[in-house]
Amino acid sequence: MSDTLILGTRKGTVILDRTTSGWQARPILHAGITVCYATRDPRDGTLWASLDHGHWGPKLSRSRDGGETWEDLSTLKYPEGARHILQYLPTPDFEAEAPTGEPDYANATVYKIWYLAFGGPNQPGRVYAGTIPGGLFISDDGGDSWTLNRPLWNHESRGGDLFAGGATSENHWGGTPASIDYGVFEPGIHSILVDPREPNHLHVAVSSAGVLESTDGGETWVGRNQGMLMDYLPNPAADWGHDPHYITQCPGQPEHLWQQNHCGVFYSNDGAKQWKKVSVPEAGVHFGFPIAVDEQDGSTAWVVPARADMARMTLDGGLFVARTTDGGESWQKLRQGLPQEHAHDIVFRHALDVSGDRLCFGSTTGNAYVSEDRGDTWQCLGNNFPPIYSVRFG
Repeated sequence: MSDTLILGTRKGTVILDRTTSGWQARPILHAGITVCYATRDPRDGTLWASLDHGHWGPKLSRSRDGGETWEDLSTLKYPEGARHILQYLPTPDFEAEAPTGEPDYANATVYKIWYLAFGGPNQPGRVYAGTIPGGLFISDDGGDSWTLNRPLWNHESRGGDLFAGGATSENHWGGTPASIDYGVFEPGIHSILVDPREPNHLHVAVSSAGVLESTDGGETWVGRNQGMLMDYLPNPAADWGHDPHYITQCPGQPEHLWQQNHCGVFYSNDGAKQWKKVSVPEAGVHFGFPIAVDEQDGSTAWVVPARADMARMTLDGGLFVARTTDGGESWQKLRQGLPQEHAHDIVFRHALDVSGDRLCFGSTTGNAYVSEDRGDTWQCLGNNFPPIYSVRFG
């Protein structure tokens, strides 16, 4: 179990260390800067933070000495000629109106670096970054330089190779509300899974398109959305257009994948070839953003349920974590140590993590909670953190 926690917050990076007297927070890092995501590379201990400088745009920051010093890296850039089909928010009060006839195109720019993942032990410099508007970037030199994965960017599910001209297929990648703060409504890659058995075996999740798989290091991609259901589509079981909020994979049993989707909790025990909806709405387990899976037992997972859509807060004013140990056949509500009155927390997709028997989550109201016994009981780490966007054990 890890004795370090890394929080990405609205006002910087917070690192906490477990001591004999409890969890202690270090002085805040990247003070005053929005940190979309912060994590640690398990291969060499490098710390990473995805910064959103607002006016100056997104940038990555890297520390190779445990957080004592940091260096900002050159920002990710789309190559010349990278275009995408513009998406429009389907509401009457949005600035742009949906086009009629031929699609509108735009030159790609990085609005947000949403997620980071790392290659296998035999890929010491490999780092992946997922962005809004839906680009997967790859570095093979530890983040010093980056290239866009063109097979995914040019995938037929999003219109084909737009470097070469107009769309040659229908675009099924819709926008995510997470992009609205940037004045756009574009898709985003928020989940990247690297199979610990074979690091060239990848899964990515896109809001709003679905899950894709590559077995050759990103040279080719196929959709893996069989069994997923999207309530707001004319065809709920369509091949594309789904809105996974986060997907994760069991390190000890990588064929077990879990997904918290806009329309429920989904589970796969065959490497995402087939998903099964395992929500229990009457028990409050349905909508939410994060999901975590046990490191050894692929049938054990945790979610932090919430009220859907515009409310986006706890279900009944009480905060709880739900756990399953049987692949979603049944769920247990875990409340001990969590506030049960006047709690209106929402936990974002990257703000729940597990390490051994320890779990931790943080909310956008600045509350953080940790469990040392697999979620049975919880203790508060603090109520006055900035809004928390990501939680990762280091």
